[in-house]
This record gives sequence, structure tokens and C-alpha cells, in this order.
Amino acid sequence: MDDRYWSPTVKRLTPYVPGEQPRIPDLVKLNTNEHPHGPSPRVLAAIQSELDERLRLYPDPEATALRHELAQRHGVELDNVFVGNGSDEVLAFAFQALLGHSGPVWFPDVTYSFYPVYCTLYGLPHETVPLTDDFRLPTDAFLPQQGRAAGGIVFANPNAPTGIALELTEVERIVAGNPQCVVLVDEAYVDFGAQSAIPLVKHYPNLLVVQTFSKSRALAGLRVGYAIGQAPLIEALRRVKDSFNSYPLDRLAQVGAIAALQDEAHFEAMRLDVIATRASLARGLEALGFEVLPSQANFVFARHRERSGAELAQSLRERKVLVRRFDQPRIADFLRITVGTREQCARLLEALAEILGG
Repeated sequence: MDDRYWSPTVKRLTPYVPGEQPRIPDLVKLNTNEHPHGPSPRVLAAIQSELDERLRLYPDPEATALRHELAQRHGVELDNVFVGNGSDEVLAFAFQALLGHSGPVWFPDVTYSFYPVYCTLYGLPHETVPLTDDFRLPTDAFLPQQGRAAGGIVFANPNAPTGIALELTEVERIVAGNPQCVVLVDEAYVDFGAQSAIPLVKHYPNLLVVQTFSKSRALAGLRVGYAIGQAPLIEALRRVKDSFNSYPLDRLAQVGAIAALQDEAHFEAMRLDVIATRASLARGLEALGFEVLPSQANFVFARHRERSGAELAQSLRERKVLVRRFDQPRIADFLRITVGTREQCARLLEALAEILGG
């Protein structure tokens, strides 16, 4: 490949690889943690109502109405809320604006693989902190010790791809113990059973919490994410946003996200359905000889005690069942399996029973 016009930064990058989006008939797609059910009907109605001549106009660059809804939902002020194109964009802005300028960015060794990509893109020094042998976040290892301190800390809670959540008291220990830097808690999956750190924001000026509409609100195709933090942190994000793209959320995304927030009944019913299906899926996998980590996300992370993850993933693919596998140290034999519909999970288990029986 002719890369002579590439910048040194581009040459150093190893980009994040998203989950496949193949077009295969009758595919059971359990590889990208999308919600198994559709968004609230109110979302579809709100978007439909916006499909008129107003599309010729730019959207509100500050997404004021959406930020107001989010502020009310989380019990914060308007200037504590930032929105962007999915949580990935919000995270990218946070890495650029708030992390790594006074020391290395710390994150777990097994976590969302976009974090090292952001560090490389922005030239940020970074260090990984190993999870424990049972894949839990070691709180003490994220505290300054013997002259070693972070210039930023980021972790997903629940963690991805393990699904294991950290108790709120432990999250607070990390935030309180690192007043010298921003602690970013990525809560993409928090609605499926974990405790949000947003109530801590008013007490800690160094805490930024990022959430998304892609998972529990079933709006991965709309691209809406947001951050909650004290006003100076939000202002830093706004400055980066306005130096990059001052109209990040289009009109349809803004009205759709507002409608999703206003249908609490749909949100709660679908959230509880995923939680119940997750428990059933975990039991089914365990009955087939899998070790399943305790998940509080909309996926499970599991490995078979006798068969390799690569073999199982390929065999499932041959049976039109798609799951996610990461070819990385410590987790190469694990499969990350999205909690699908009950019918999809049943097909997965049937396929695994056939593979393992053979």
C-alpha cells in the first residue's frame, strides 16, 4: 500500500475493529450488543413528525431540548450535560480534552479496545492495569502509590467485554483517590444491572460519566451519546466539539432521543426482558459446560472448559450464528454473546449443543 502521504500518526494507528454487520439470510446476529427489541414507538413517531421541510435547516448546535431532558432525568443542571454522536465521539472528545496531559492514561488490560486507539490518535501516554485472575477491576491498583500517579483514568462499568460491574463504593474510591486527574466512567451498559456513578458527580470535580442511547434505548442506528460532569469538564468537551463539528446531532437524532427518554414504560419493560433472558442464557451455557462470567450488561462472556473459542466461533458461524471473539491474551477462548431474543438464544444453544455433541 502506498502510504507516502500519510502522517506519522496515521502510520502508527491500529484502528478499532467494529463487530461485523453481514447480510446473511436467517442469521442469528449476537456479535455487536445491539438491543434485541426495537425502540419505543414514540421514537418512530417523533422522527416521522420531523420529516418535513425543516430538514433544510441546521439543528440546534447545543441540543438544548435533549440536554434539558437528560438533566431532568439525572437530577443535574443543564451545564452538566454534553451530547455527541454516540458515546464513541463523546469518549474521543474526552480523551483529547481531559486525559493524559499530566501523565499516562490508565485503563484495564481487558476492556473496550477503543481506549488505546484514542491514546495513539492523540499521542497520549498510557498504561494498562491487569484485571484480577477472575477478571474483576482491582480498585487498589487504580490508586496512586509510591510516586506513581495517573494523568487520567478510564474504565467501563460494567466492563466490556467481561460484563462484570464494579460496586459504586469502589468507583467512588477510585475517583476520590485520584484528585489529580479526570476519572472517566464509561457506562454504556449500566442500565442492565449496575449502579451509575452520576450521583457522585456533584461531589467530585474530576468525575465524568459517559452513557449512550445505543444499548438500553435500542437506538444504535441513531448515534446519540452523552456525558455528565461538573461544568468545567463539560465546557472542555464543548470547546473541542465546537472546534471540530459544531452541529454534532442532527434534528432526527435529537427528537428521537427525547422521545426515548419520555417513554419510561417501554424502556423499563425492555430492560427487564434483557435481564431475564440473560439469566436464562447463562444457565443454558453453563449446562453445556461453559464458564460464564457474572454479567450485568446485555451480553455474556463465556468460555468452554474443553473447546477453544476460535473453534466454537467458527462452528457457530457455519450454522449462521454470529458471536464475537477477541484474539487477545487472556481472553482468546472466550465468546462474547449478545443477549438476543429468546428465540435467538434458543438457536444459539441448539447450535452449541450440536457442535459439542459432535
